[in-house]
Amino acid sequence: MPPASGQSGGKSGGELKQAVLLAGAGRMGAAMARGWLRNPKAAGFGKLHVIEPQPSEEVADWAKGGKINLNRKPQPVDIAVLAMKPQGFAKAASGVAAWIGPNTLVVSIMAGVTMRTISAALGVTKVARAMPNTPGAIGMGVTGYALSSKCGEAEKAATEKLLAPLGGVVGPLDETKIDAVTAVSGSGPAYVFLLAEALEAAAKAAGLPDAVAAELARKTVIGAGALLSEGGDPADLRKAVTSPGGTTAAALDVLMAPGAMPELIRKAVEAAAKRGAELSREAEKKS
Repeated sequence: MPPASGQSGGKSGGELKQAVLLAGAGRMGAAMARGWLRNPKAAGFGKLHVIEPQPSEEVADWAKGGKINLNRKPQPVDIAVLAMKPQGFAKAASGVAAWIGPNTLVVSIMAGVTMRTISAALGVTKVARAMPNTPGAIGMGVTGYALSSKCGEAEKAATEKLLAPLGGVVGPLDETKIDAVTAVSGSGPAYVFLLAEALEAAAKAAGLPDAVAAELARKTVIGAGALLSEGGDPADLRKAVTSPGGTTAAALDVLMAPGAMPELIRKAVEAAAKRGAELSREAEKKS
């Protein structure tokens, strides 16, 4: 991708140092920045520009340490990452537009805000919608993404390089699938954390001391995730630990009963995807 107007286009190690803007450094934006700052060369850019009206102490420390440029004067960038709350995009768009050049690729992680809305608000044609998740802060996330029709191989490569330090990258997908991606992997870590919470509470109710209950619940979830990371099929792994007539089978009879865990997870994903669609309509009304 060619450097944006006003960007130096300097080279380091034979690669273009692209200028990247992160608009919004709240929980998700900061998680992405942590992943990038661990290895900015892998992400494909030099210094990161951040605009955030209420920076956290962590973000302020990055700026003091020279790791980022925080709330500086706008200049056209090669890539602009939109990480503000979707409800705040309409208000923030004019400020972001000052960072947009003729060749800027806009990568949005805002749930429910369509490429059409982004293009109309910022006057851009090259747009990627991506949905990372918070494990990206430690390089163990997964991100699904979609590209607008004006994006080519250069934009695909730039998007994937930007997302790769956060973990796995899935795409490009059709934009109509992004609400489902949001509901499954974007919101998914919260479902797993809830499982750990519920398992800890159940352990306490079964009579285990608080500290023991917390450690058993946490490390069980972590260990099960590590087994999954080895590539095993979830159903096969479940069956492997379930002896007929045993304790696990008794528990699964409850969890897999009609209306229980599988159906609840399906309903949860449906509710999250529906909310994503609602956010799309709300954003379009405001644009």
